Amino acid sequence: MTEEWVPPAGSWASSAARRRNMQAIRSRDTKPEQLIRRLVHAQGLRYGVAAKPLQDLRRTADMVFRPAKVAVFIDGCYWHGCPEHYVPPKTNPGYWSQKVAKNMARDRDTDQHLKEAGWTVLRFWEHESPEACALTIATTVSRLRR
Repeated sequence: MTEEWVPPAGSWASSAARRRNMQAIRSRDTKPEQLIRRLVHAQGLRYGVAAKPLQDLRRTADMVFRPAKVAVFIDGCYWHGCPEHYVPPKTNPGYWSQKVAKNMARDRDTDQHLKEAGWTVLRFWEHESPEACALTIATTVSRLRR
């Protein structure tokens, strides 16, 4: 006889399989990030990876160009509420929709803090052309370094 899986107290997981799937999702070094980083690196630009642009702000950017004060974020369509691709979840929709809304609010707050500190914020969706993203990053960083 198999026992029914019971989530740990306070867990968001609706099943053991869902919990494993969600825990396997990477918060850094995603394929879109790696591809864009490779293209930017090939253009001779160097940057920090998963770094805090501001030491007193507990948030990291995917790429940080300190001398130029440019912070780059490559946002996942699901986790950051892409207007083109976000599909509300069917399982535990209250929790996940609220989580995505909080992520979106935190993104706006991060942008505001960085801009107030004199940083340029570049945000891209994971579905955007890596070549176009890399070109925008390289152009912006080069312009601001001058």
